[in-house]
Amino acid sequence: MSEQSVYDAIKHWEQQWIDYQPNDFEIAYDRWLQQGFHQMNPRKRKKLFRQMDQILFHIHAYLQGAAFQNEARERILVSGRIFDRSIVEIAHMKQLTVDQLTYIAQQHVAKGKVYSLAQGGLTGTGGYLLLGADFPLMVVLNLRAVQLIGLTFGHEVNHPYEMMLSLKLFHVATLPKRLQKQGWDALKQELTHYSSPFMYEGTDDLTDEKWFEQPMKQCLKSLSIFMFRKKWIQGLPVISMAIGATLNYRLTRQVTEFALRFYQYRYLIEEENFRYV
Repeated sequence: MSEQSVYDAIKHWEQQWIDYQPNDFEIAYDRWLQQGFHQMNPRKRKKLFRQMDQILFHIHAYLQGAAFQNEARERILVSGRIFDRSIVEIAHMKQLTVDQLTYIAQQHVAKGKVYSLAQGGLTGTGGYLLLGADFPLMVVLNLRAVQLIGLTFGHEVNHPYEMMLSLKLFHVATLPKRLQKQGWDALKQELTHYSSPFMYEGTDDLTDEKWFEQPMKQCLKSLSIFMFRKKWIQGLPVISMAIGATLNYRLTRQVTEFALRFYQYRYLIEEENFRYV
């Protein structure tokens, strides 16, 4: 894999939005969701979105201070030293080629998918505690996956600019496919405003009415699991476990692929010798 082939793969991946056509149900759902939020009191609507943003900020801060995240950072550095022994900090990961960084990132992507698969399967057993914790855990797992991919590509996600970029990346990656193109373009535009990792000059708003389709999907998933939790096969609620595992796996695959493509793109535009972006 070369820089040109990575660029071609990104352009091919972007084609998904050009080819995608929303169905009648998605169009009707968008209209219904927008009408519902516009009927809310503007002050309450703003407060709701702000509270959701605060939750994401707190989760991000928790992940940055967690021991398992620090251990993951060390594993990333160890993996980097396989290719370049001079790597001693995260920023030095940028010395590696895009092929090497993609290889390391894909190890974290694979682990993230396994974690989501297992967590979804456990949720599918139908326990009230697990059902209640499903959405927060999915946010944690997928936001962590975004952060690990960013770290792999040499970006310290605890710096203000990188923190906001990773949170906005997570937000766009969890949107329905029909809504991602605008977010993808906005993320690429964010890169043109970069001046310092310690300074972020853009807006800190994250969630909006478009993003609330993801929590709605989680509610429908929980309802489906609840309905099938008593359909046991050989002593296990196989159907509900399959629902939880499959949907969680699909979401993590969507998020990690999006994050990987974004950081590959960022690597290319920061590479002085690459002239095709």
